[in-house]
Amino acid sequence: QVQLVESGGGLVQPGGSLTLSCAGSGDSFNYYAIGWFRQAPGKEREGVACISAIDSSTYYSDSVKGRSTISRDNAKKTVYLQMNSLKPEDTAVYYCAVANTPWGMSLNQYDYGYWGQGTQVTVSS
Repeated sequence: QVQLVESGGGLVQPGGSLTLSCAGSGDSFNYYAIGWFRQAPGKEREGVACISAIDSSTYYSDSVKGRSTISRDNAKKTVYLQMNSLKPEDTAVYYCAVANTPWGMSLNQYDYGYWGQGTQVTVSS
């Protein structure tokens, strides 16, 4: 079983940056793709980035592409999401999740099995 803990959220001004962390436990964390998702009030959960366990290939949604970077440090069992040029519409609770496969190039939440509790990101002046 894998447990995930997100951190790094907070209040940031438009145009600012944040780096979210997803710390995992369990032997299998390093063997599965990891995804970042977000959910704003009244909206459906949206996949924003994922990273493969095979070769660290990455995939981004159009909403964050060019402004965000996902990376993983297997020695620390941690996946990061660096977000730049933040906009008010990036405000949401951000979740990380473990994919059902190692390659996991999917932003579909139903392709993910284990989820963290989320961390709030608020972009406001």
